[in-house]
This record gives sequence, C-alpha cells and structure tokens, in this order.
Amino acid sequence: MTIPLKLEKLTAKSFEPYGDLLDASGTADKLINQGKCGRYHDRARLDFSDGRAGISIFKGEMETLPLKLKMVERHPEGSQAFVPMTADPFLVVVCRDDNGTPVDPRAFLTAPGQAINFHRGTWHGVLAPLSEPGLFAVVDRIGEGANLEEHWFKEDYLIE
Repeated sequence: MTIPLKLEKLTAKSFEPYGDLLDASGTADKLINQGKCGRYHDRARLDFSDGRAGISIFKGEMETLPLKLKMVERHPEGSQAFVPMTADPFLVVVCRDDNGTPVDPRAFLTAPGQAINFHRGTWHGVLAPLSEPGLFAVVDRIGEGANLEEHWFKEDYLIE
C-alpha cells in the first residue's frame, strides 16, 4: 500500500519550518556594480556544528512523477543548500521531526529561479531533479564524523 502525497507550490512561508527559500523576489537589498546588479543579501542560514562550509557539484538522475518516497535523510551537523544550475524545477520533500522520527511528509515543486537551504537536522528527501542534466551546486558542511541519518518508511508515499 502507498500513501498519496500531493505536490505543493514552494513558498517562503510554507518552507519556513524546514529551511530557507532562496530567490530574488521582492526588492533587492542593495544595488551594486554601478547599479547594474541587485543584491539579495544573506538569504540562507548556514549552520554547522564544526568543520567548514564547502561547495560541491551534484549530478542527480532525473526523476519522474508520480514518484515513490521510500526514505528521507537528515544532516545533524550542518545545513545543506541545493542551488540548481539550470532554470528547471526540482522536487523538494521535507518532514517534521517527532522525537527522532520523520512524520508528516510534504512535497514541494520549485519554480524557475528558486533554490533551497535545509536547516540543520531537517528530515528531507534525496536530490530529485525533474529534468536533465540534474546539476546542482550544494553548500554543506565539510568536516570529520558522520553527518547523515537515514529513515526508511514502513509504507511508501506516492508523490503525485
């Protein structure tokens, strides 16, 4: 048996409990480069227990909907930002934490120009590009020790 999970539009308000929505909405905080560039300043809370911030490039396999959600993961030692390197939408899955167990999964579809930053310890789905080439810049913790927990659901969710 699978549990249906409807896709939601990704907004700053809907994503706020799980992380930061990164986009260029609203008025720029300041103009730079002789007024030719709007700077949307400090849009994500990078949070690491130790180590340092690093930028890696991920190339994920394209997913299609409907998609079975079997597991989620979290990073207890640091936040993790996914910045697409194309204007294509991608799937973002998050869950609330209930005493160490992920509950109430939500699935969001990004719009062109949106990126996300998961707060440290947020349960989330794996990288899920919905088009090729699935290239992302990922900003996360580089350091010693384990920074990954996985949770496999007893029943799959079906994201539609």
